[in-house]
Amino acid sequence: MGQTIAEKIISKHAGYDVKAGELCIAKVDVAAVQDGTGPLMVQEFKKLGKNKLANPSRSILFIDHASPSPRKELSNTHMVLREFAKETGAVMSDTGVGVCHQRLIEDFVNPAEILVGADSHTCTSGALGAFATGMGSTDVAVAMALGKTWLKVPATYKVVVSGKFVDGVYAKDLILHLIGLIGADGATYKALEFCGDTIENMSMADRFTLANMAVEAGAKAGLFETDDKTRAYLESRGRADKFVEIKPDPDAVYERVINIDAASIEPTVSCPHTVDNTKLAKELSDVKLNQVFVGTCTNGRIEDLRIVAKILEGKKVCPDVRLIVVPASRDIYLQAMEEGLLKVFVESGAQVLGPGCGPCVGVHAGILGDGEVCLATQNRNFQGRMGNTKGFIYLSSPATAACSAIKGYITDPRFCEA
Repeated sequence: MGQTIAEKIISKHAGYDVKAGELCIAKVDVAAVQDGTGPLMVQEFKKLGKNKLANPSRSILFIDHASPSPRKELSNTHMVLREFAKETGAVMSDTGVGVCHQRLIEDFVNPAEILVGADSHTCTSGALGAFATGMGSTDVAVAMALGKTWLKVPATYKVVVSGKFVDGVYAKDLILHLIGLIGADGATYKALEFCGDTIENMSMADRFTLANMAVEAGAKAGLFETDDKTRAYLESRGRADKFVEIKPDPDAVYERVINIDAASIEPTVSCPHTVDNTKLAKELSDVKLNQVFVGTCTNGRIEDLRIVAKILEGKKVCPDVRLIVVPASRDIYLQAMEEGLLKVFVESGAQVLGPGCGPCVGVHAGILGDGEVCLATQNRNFQGRMGNTKGFIYLSSPATAACSAIKGYITDPRFCEA
């Protein structure tokens, strides 16, 4: 019986062939925490009575959620992480360097590896052909201490996407469409394995977007087979020697197969207060906006910023809208600066913040006022997500966000000039 990508990677790390539903202990290649979950990890690590990390060079601490800290309480938790890094030799990715999930794909995670991170969207690295999954702080503390973890091997849903997107449709629209189709709990503890000619033709940036939001359907991981695009991405980051071919066996067993016609997808938006509450952008032109946010680990890459800048160039943001743009990492920020994208944003009336999670988690900049409405390129729109339970969050692609910032209301990018 053949194996899925998830089964293959976990088998390698468990030391024997595993199948869906089995419990196993597997070696961990990379373990990570961020400033919201890291302090608890440190506390639990010390409870274990350990004073050494199993693999210091691949144990990463990120300060990205409050970057830089807006409150003394958060500053104190940042101090805990910095001190732990000095004590143990863990890698410290401090304020302004970037969002943990973007940094992990840039510099730390490789195909066929296992990454565990104390953050839901750790699954982003699955686009590199790694089994990347979010866990609690205690589990990550154990992984950092012992270099291994226990897990149940997930069954896999095969998501086959075929055909070409129409103009104005992007990977973000695809993943929102899929989540609306199967529900926010439709793939709970499953691995989503993306394939089909649409996926093969996608850029790595688009694959990262899909993998990032796999968890919004409840998935344990979002996985892609590796190919020439994976190899080229690794080479661009100085890790060409880390390329490994990973793909499912032809006779792999899937719990479910989901077929999607790319040409049938239209610009899609998630409405408050759940990601699976999806509607077409063209149906929401009555939704006026107070804020538009472009960035995050979902859509803060250079490719996303280029799309937004192309739409904004020579235009002005609606006077009633605050447009906030946040590059996902320092490298992206520098590239956007070199390409002149930041100038386009500022001249249009947008405000550009330093690399980090930005308004997404509601602990820093861009918190909504009572009753205010934000259209964001982030991955979650739960009530209170952006710091105010009385705010309303809609999710979209960068193109829909940029067009909507100009118009002042949710706008289908195909009708941006109308």
